[in-house]
Amino acid sequence: MARNPARRAALLDAAIEVLADEGARGLTFRAVDARAAVPTGTASNYFTDRDQLLSQVAERIFVRLTPEAGSVDTAMAPEPSRELVVELMQWMARRLTAQRSCYLGLFELRLEATRRPDLRARLTEVLKSDLDANIRLHLTAHMPGDADTVRLLYFALTGLLMDHLTVPGMHDERALDSIIEMVVRRVVPER
Repeated sequence: MARNPARRAALLDAAIEVLADEGARGLTFRAVDARAAVPTGTASNYFTDRDQLLSQVAERIFVRLTPEAGSVDTAMAPEPSRELVVELMQWMARRLTAQRSCYLGLFELRLEATRRPDLRARLTEVLKSDLDANIRLHLTAHMPGDADTVRLLYFALTGLLMDHLTVPGMHDERALDSIIEMVVRRVVPER
C-alpha cells in the first residue's frame, strides 16, 4: 500500500468532492482518480477496498471541519451570554457552509452508514464524541442553559444546514444568521 501522506490527503479530498457531488454510489476508485487528476489505479494503491476509503473519508471530513487551534478559545473569550451563543452558532454555521463539500459528504456518509454497520459505528463514535465535547465546553464556559440546550442547538443547526445546503429556498430566503438567532433566542434561557 502506498504511503505518500500528501497524495493520500489529495485522494481523500477528491473523494469528499465525489461524495458531495455524486453520492455514495458514485464514489468509486476510478471517480476518485479522475477527480484527483491522477493515473487510473492510484486510489486502489492507497485504499484496500471501498469500506476503507469510506472510513478514511469520514476521518478526513472531521479533520477538515475541526476549527484551527486557538480559534475556539478566541470565539469563547467574551462573557458567557445568550448573545455569545448566537455569535458562536453563526460562526459555526459560516465555518460549516464554507466547507460545503465536507458537510454534504457527511450527510452522504450518514446515509451510507444505514447500510454499513462498521461505518455506522465509527460515525456514531465520532459524532457522539463531538457532541459530548460541545456539551462539556458549553457547561465549562458557564454558558446559559444545560446539556439539553446544547443538544437542541445541535439538532436545530444540523437540520438547518441540511436545508440550507440542499434546498436553499426552503426558508423564504431568510438569512441563515437570522434563523440561527431566532433558534438560539427560543432555546437558550436568559441569564
